Amino acid sequence: MENLRFILVVSLVLVGSMIWQTWESDYSPVPAPVPAASPDAAAPLPVPASPPPSPSFDAGAINASIGAGTERPISVETDVLQLEINRRGAGIQRLALPGYPLNLSRPEIPLVILDAAAPEAYVIQGGLVGSAGGPSHKDLFQASADKFQMAKGQQELIVPLRWQDGELSVTKEYRFTRGSYVIHVRYRVENRSTAAWAGRSYTQIQRAKPDTGGWRIIYTYIGAVLSSPEQRYEKVDFDDLMEQKIARDVVNGWVAMLQHYFIAAILPADNNRPYHYYSSILADNQFAVGAFTPMLEIPAGASADTEMRLYVGPKIQGVLAETAEGLDLTVDYGALWFIGKPLFRCLVWLHEQTGNWGWSIILVTVLLKILFYHLSAAGYRSMANMRRVQPRLKAIQERYKEDRARLNQAMMQIYKEEKINPFGGCLPILIQIPVFIALYWVLLESVEMRQAPFILWIKDLSAPDPYWVLPLIMGVTMFIQQKLNPAPMDPVQEKVMQIMPFAFTIFFGFFPSGLVVYWVANNILSIAQQWLITRNIERGTKTPG
Repeated sequence: MENLRFILVVSLVLVGSMIWQTWESDYSPVPAPVPAASPDAAAPLPVPASPPPSPSFDAGAINASIGAGTERPISVETDVLQLEINRRGAGIQRLALPGYPLNLSRPEIPLVILDAAAPEAYVIQGGLVGSAGGPSHKDLFQASADKFQMAKGQQELIVPLRWQDGELSVTKEYRFTRGSYVIHVRYRVENRSTAAWAGRSYTQIQRAKPDTGGWRIIYTYIGAVLSSPEQRYEKVDFDDLMEQKIARDVVNGWVAMLQHYFIAAILPADNNRPYHYYSSILADNQFAVGAFTPMLEIPAGASADTEMRLYVGPKIQGVLAETAEGLDLTVDYGALWFIGKPLFRCLVWLHEQTGNWGWSIILVTVLLKILFYHLSAAGYRSMANMRRVQPRLKAIQERYKEDRARLNQAMMQIYKEEKINPFGGCLPILIQIPVFIALYWVLLESVEMRQAPFILWIKDLSAPDPYWVLPLIMGVTMFIQQKLNPAPMDPVQEKVMQIMPFAFTIFFGFFPSGLVVYWVANNILSIAQQWLITRNIERGTKTPG
């Protein structure tokens, strides 16, 4: 039992280290900027024959390194989005979320998701590939205004940009809806020539590979995801993109780039038709994932539309589930998602009752303790009985310290006489570990915890306790728990166990406060239950459960 309990403690240290490395990978300082290459260095755009059966799917040919150009961008502001559309290409070169401040000390500064000028450049581009030409994300568009703003009470905002070359004219239209992170992108193509025009529009997310240098155990996933009916959540990280390009026709799918808490996704406008999804590797450590719309054929003298949707914003599960099938899977709880999902739903329900995510964490911890009450009680009874017979165990340890076989035989005889299961204190804990780990990932992955206040000095449950109050309380609770447990028979293990409260206090000083709230609440409830059971056993009374 002592060895197994020691292994469990070491495992908890490893889990703690993994969680710390995850948090550190998301909040570590960004590297110094690197210059972006000129868009002139890109390969020329394909010019398919007229009329083609299908425009070229050479993604490398339509990609260019990120460059916003020298033209003044078009400013767009809705109630939930602030963005800049560059005139050269009519792509989104910057997008910020005013409802999600960069930090609480400067709430007026919004978090920026897309930014062509950032060290790890990140933009959304688009264009047309057609039989008789069409604007790419490098061509100059015209706009009727420099700024578009959603007025109070206005439900929809439309931003049109126009391109013309001879007898072909294209209007690229962005449509925004109040309260929504979904952006509708429509191309209206007018063919005033005497020949038919055939082509497709493309939309792509282009970003530089993030710097993941330094020692890490695990990461919160940053990279691409492709969704299809066959596999709703297929991770394609940057190393995978280097080894094998995406080139797939998918009905009712989507492609996205993920980061901690936030997502940029390309979604089909028609879930009943195939879209061609692709990826491309560019210069300067940049990658692109995107999609071509179905074929658009326009007779001479006619016009037609083609459309794509975007989602750029927080990974709010309910919103994502309503936006596209499987999009909510980007809130990734890992292998224990089947436990994490109901835990999150429980947290959401409790938050609806309390209005505070911190109290919701405490209440869900209480519910988990109730759920596992009998398992925990069995473990605590076993540990209390072990503590009761510990003087006898130490006596035989001293007697048979030179004879390991006799020592084990004598210990097993005591366990048999006292009807003690030496593993009884550990097995219930083993059963509960998956639930605890799943809850950790729920707290780490859920954007709802970001900058969520709790009480008094805790202003952000996703950030460490600024005054180390919670980690110190947690260290004290761990120390009390150790006093209730039987001391390890091995002196080395005993010294390691004595260090644990101090080590965990330091560890958790850098953890998000939400995780420490959970751990403190769990420890306090465990101490209360264990103290009651231990007291009753030492008094010789029956313990409930």
